[in-house]
Amino acid sequence: MSEKIKVVFVCLGNICRSPAAEGAFKNLVEKKGLSDLFEIDSAGTADYHVGETPHETTTKVARERGIILKHLCRQFQYADFLKFDYIIAMDNSNYKNILSLARDDAQRKKVMKFRRFDANVKGEPDVPDPYYDGIAGFEHVQDIVERSSVGFLNWILENHHITMQDIEENEE
Repeated sequence: MSEKIKVVFVCLGNICRSPAAEGAFKNLVEKKGLSDLFEIDSAGTADYHVGETPHETTTKVARERGIILKHLCRQFQYADFLKFDYIIAMDNSNYKNILSLARDDAQRKKVMKFRRFDANVKGEPDVPDPYYDGIAGFEHVQDIVERSSVGFLNWILENHHITMQDIEENEE
């Protein structure tokens, strides 16, 4: 596989949910030995925190699970439609905001809600914003993004017809 699969996770400010999702997905991909197949990023639909590091509690909860967040917050831009294969929204509001920037059906098809890949739920509920919920809210979000990452990775491998044999050949 020559071209990397490019994924961007998107929430509102890019300090809580989307960096947690980016970190969880990167961690899973690394554990599976698939890092060479992916380019993974996150962004926010708003520009409130551009250039900042993720929220300290997001960082703390991720670190407690062995995930180191190395990210500076940025705002989602139209150019992201051209760069990324998958644009993963954390909630319905951001999903709609992202879609409002799309210029055609091909771009709209790239946009998905993250929890559609969460094995513990039916449908596509939001990843809740933990900003005002204390440590328990951040831990809950970390649980969600880790579960959803597993489902999303499996979906990508299946939809790109990537097998373990392909992965082993990629390592050689």
